[in-house]
Amino acid sequence: MAEKMNSDILYTIVDEAPELASASFLPIIRKFVSAADITVGTPDISLAGRIIATFPENLTADQRQSDDLAALGELVKTPTANVIKLPNISASVPQLVAAIEELQNQGYDIPSYPEAPATDAEKDIRARYDAIKGSAVNPVLREGNSDRRSAKAVKSYAQKNPHSMGEWVSTSKTKVSSMPGNDFYANEKSATITAAQAGKARIEFIGADGSVSELKKNWQLDEGTVADATFMSVKALGAFLAEAIEDTKADGTMFSLHMKATMMKVSDPIIFGHAVKAWLAPVFEQYGDRMAALGVNPNSGLGDLLERVKGDAEILAAIEAVKADRPAMYMVDSDKGITNLHVPSDVIIDASMPAVIRAGGKGWDQTGAKGDTNCVIPDRCYATVYDETINFFKANGALDVTTAGSVANVGLMAQKAEEYGSHPTTFEAPANGTIRIVLANGDVLHSHAVEAGDIWRACTVKKAPIENWIQLAMDRQRLTGSEAIFWLDANRAHDAQLIAYVKPVLEAAGVADKFQILAPREATAQSLKTITAGKDSIAITGNVLRDYLTDLFPILELGTSAKMLSIVKLMQGGGLFETGAGGSAPKHVQQLVEENHLRWDSMGEFCALGESLNFLADSRGNAKAGVLGRAAEAATQGILDFNRSPSRKVGQPDNRDSHYWFARYWAEALAAQSDDADLAAEFAPLANALADGEQAILTELAAAQGKAADIGGYYKPSADLKAAIMRPSATLNAIIG
Repeated sequence: MAEKMNSDILYTIVDEAPELASASFLPIIRKFVSAADITVGTPDISLAGRIIATFPENLTADQRQSDDLAALGELVKTPTANVIKLPNISASVPQLVAAIEELQNQGYDIPSYPEAPATDAEKDIRARYDAIKGSAVNPVLREGNSDRRSAKAVKSYAQKNPHSMGEWVSTSKTKVSSMPGNDFYANEKSATITAAQAGKARIEFIGADGSVSELKKNWQLDEGTVADATFMSVKALGAFLAEAIEDTKADGTMFSLHMKATMMKVSDPIIFGHAVKAWLAPVFEQYGDRMAALGVNPNSGLGDLLERVKGDAEILAAIEAVKADRPAMYMVDSDKGITNLHVPSDVIIDASMPAVIRAGGKGWDQTGAKGDTNCVIPDRCYATVYDETINFFKANGALDVTTAGSVANVGLMAQKAEEYGSHPTTFEAPANGTIRIVLANGDVLHSHAVEAGDIWRACTVKKAPIENWIQLAMDRQRLTGSEAIFWLDANRAHDAQLIAYVKPVLEAAGVADKFQILAPREATAQSLKTITAGKDSIAITGNVLRDYLTDLFPILELGTSAKMLSIVKLMQGGGLFETGAGGSAPKHVQQLVEENHLRWDSMGEFCALGESLNFLADSRGNAKAGVLGRAAEAATQGILDFNRSPSRKVGQPDNRDSHYWFARYWAEALAAQSDDADLAAEFAPLANALADGEQAILTELAAAQGKAADIGGYYKPSADLKAAIMRPSATLNAIIG
């Protein structure tokens, strides 16, 4: 554990496609950086690794793993932290259950996930698992705010080699539908904690009979913290969903729900469950008790529901009857019959909405046909971004990738900022009554009258991250001279508190005239107008919009968000280098298993590696690291210039080919540079060997494709099988070692 965490660079073990790619790329990294005496540690933050670390008492000594996430959480608070963080699974309950079952089948004596815990032991197990699901990793590691932008080389390549874009027409019926009221946006209250109010707060529920139950205690609220509370009425949600289904049918479009049940691991699965119930309303009305007896939980999705009722012909017939009366459904995989409502984690809004928009407002129905869709996003807080984007392209046509500018992002995310840190303070109202926040001094900060089942949540953002975020925005604007917009809605309670922080700082720095403050809808329209004109904009946003926009704009501009340069400047001076989004990773794994072709693009890893090495050179005074970093950037440029990124189809070059070319370009750049003669001499023979071995290496890599690949597990693949699949070239392995 100590040796792993004391390495110069920490390269995280994660899940799915990026982890498979690591089996090929990490040996190359270690070979090259060893020339500068740089060590690379691999802390395990994968879903399987986190599960194993949670139940050490159940496992043998060989099976136990250290809690690497907790250790990393402490490390990122130090000035020496240098972490390359790949995308990890933010698990929904179905994913968590699947991972547990896989580990059990592999011989790990871990408990099953208690769906309805009854005993104290089951409640303890459930609590430990609940700490793993959803966005359990990012809030721990993100001790800094986000600076995300496209690297110049990546942007230039995208303009010269434009990706496919669907055609937008003004008559498109695609639209966004959201609740007209009584959602999180409408009911939000917000305040900034004063010195007199700071301390241990509590959240309590007061029943209609006057009884008081404590939902959370000892909740630390510091001076300067912006603290919000809000709720969504499930009655209003149900009425909205029923209306949206009928509206979709009348329009002749597809129904699609866009949520983030992975990151918002308490609220969004509940909303998702209400959508499943609304879709099958007649079935639940007639057979609800029978389905409950079969263990049906709509929050787990339509796929789990169908599996549980598959032996009941009467219920299945009722489902088919409802299906025949419903509009078409947006499909995740039409070939396999996987719908938008099958699994809560299958449709992730920051990936699904840009995909629809990039395709010209089109989704795919159960026959595989393209069509317009009603994009249902119940809460209005951020739905306006997608609504305005759709309206803009209806009026102006699809984005011209060859001339478009870029939207970079400065995102407020440090220290569990905003909604993504709200899991421990989100509750389903147990009955009619009131939920309120009571401060340490006895003040009632926020109070809401709720009805049974309403979804109430509180969230915070601390003073230090806010101030750091504003400074980061000013630094980025000064360095680029770009248009800069704070995406803040003065009519939203939370944003009004942030505006009260932002304006005085900008005015004191004398730069208020260089920034705009616009609500998300207006900011979207302005940013699209700017990039359409070929200019650049900086979106300065909160945590959720950071997540959404750094998928939306890169997918439109670059064709993918996996190629974004994502730097987290940790508040204590360290660096966290994120390698892009993993939303498409499951499909990539499926393709690898079926035909041994991995189309995962490691461009994000290439960019992060260069930044990490450059940071190491600056922070540790390691000049050789700087030479390696500049050469890695040259190799990244080579991948783009010579079109060495992975192709989508079996038989074409894939992820492993791109790693060979990166290693070759990296070695050639090191051999050619004149800043360090020792490194040039060391890498010249390696560069020659890689060049001389080109035909043999590419032939061996191509020969590996086309057959089924056994990796020994989805959530915890076998290390040996994974290495054998991802390093199939004996010639390359002999050179790299």
